[in-house]
Amino acid sequence: MSTTWLPCGVYHQNYSQDQAWFQTNFIRGKMILLFAILFIGIPLVADDYVLSVCNQIGYTVLGALGVQLLIGFCGQVTLGHAAFLAVGAYTSTLLILEFPWPQVLLDAGLAYPISIFVAALVAGIWCVLFGLPSARVKGFYLILTTMAAQFITVDFIITQYVSQIGGRGQAFSLPPGTIKIGPWVIDSDLKVYYLMLVLAILCVSLVVNLLRSRVGRAWVAIRDNDISAEVMGINVIQYKLFAFFVAGFIGGIAGAFWISNLAAISPEHFPWFWSLWLVGVILIGGVGSIHGVIFGSIFMVVVMEALQLIIFWFMELGFAWAQPLFMDFLFVKEAAFGLAICAFMIFEPNGLSYRWWQIKNYFNLWPFSY
Repeated sequence: MSTTWLPCGVYHQNYSQDQAWFQTNFIRGKMILLFAILFIGIPLVADDYVLSVCNQIGYTVLGALGVQLLIGFCGQVTLGHAAFLAVGAYTSTLLILEFPWPQVLLDAGLAYPISIFVAALVAGIWCVLFGLPSARVKGFYLILTTMAAQFITVDFIITQYVSQIGGRGQAFSLPPGTIKIGPWVIDSDLKVYYLMLVLAILCVSLVVNLLRSRVGRAWVAIRDNDISAEVMGINVIQYKLFAFFVAGFIGGIAGAFWISNLAAISPEHFPWFWSLWLVGVILIGGVGSIHGVIFGSIFMVVVMEALQLIIFWFMELGFAWAQPLFMDFLFVKEAAFGLAICAFMIFEPNGLSYRWWQIKNYFNLWPFSY
């Protein structure tokens, strides 16, 4: 049996082969090359600006992964996911700054890693609370419920109460040396980049393995037809709430990671627009696809950065109209976001992941790729 290419020339003899991560030597080689580029190639050639863009992409991947799980794989629409990123970020920050850690844990640099896990648990539980209405409502009504999570969590609880802890006002300052894993002080874009890679790989692996399990098949069944899923014996409410927990858990990790990239944290880092942005990422990347999360994140971050650089370039050339656009780039970004969504819904409704799937099939089936 040939093990070089898929799908032509390869067949599977058992279920473990069918569900294997790397099914051929060619795929294994591609993944080794990818990891070499990510862990060695990019750090060697990239400057701080490129690394900061990569970190923004990784943060978007972590944030959109939970949204993809809920919308793309379980059929539960959410428009307030930034709230759970905020819960994770503030939980981790408060644990680092306010919790009386034993000196042995501080010396070992374990405060931040433990805070990431606790923040993920808190965000997951908080997400379940706002997922409870999914037992009774869906569609438009569930959208309103998840929007309420954003306004209740960020605009009310965090802004009015959590931000006042310790008399700090609105922002929590994160002094240099605060974010630390073992002896490794995360104080540069390169170190944040490596942390992002590890967390992104772990979270993607978690979701992919869940989707290959009975849990993932139950989520897809609920997404396609929840009544039929219930008839087949699936506990719909239980699996929906578990999906909300996992989505919140990953969102908490994203928020706890993002504080490593900030000098101070405030509610302004988690606006409602960020929730819409994460939904737009999976719409552009492709709903119901892990590849869609990655492609959508890369597209959105890189396009917006390129647009900002183009406007800055015109401003440097002396064009008067470019300066107000550069100063108010947030509005330009929102307009570009809306145009991108409209364009993809019209011309590429299945997203970038579908186009990637077509390209792979073309080469895998060549010369019979028609």
